[in-house]
Amino acid sequence: MSDRELYCDTCEGVQPFEAPPCVDGHDADCPELLCTGCGAAVLIATFAFQAPRLDRRGRRPVPHRRAA
Repeated sequence: MSDRELYCDTCEGVQPFEAPPCVDGHDADCPELLCTGCGAAVLIATFAFQAPRLDRRGRRPVPHRRAA
């Protein structure tokens, strides 16, 4: 089990959180964490974003202007 200190909404303060035994095989990297003070669960989600595409000349595209 891993320990992390995060803000707990239920306890209204920073508390140690730990990952429960994970049945999905994440082990210490399980995205679900439990507050050791009150047992509230949080889910840590990470997102990967692709870099924006540049035009062919390597410059950012110019935004189009609307006609008045």
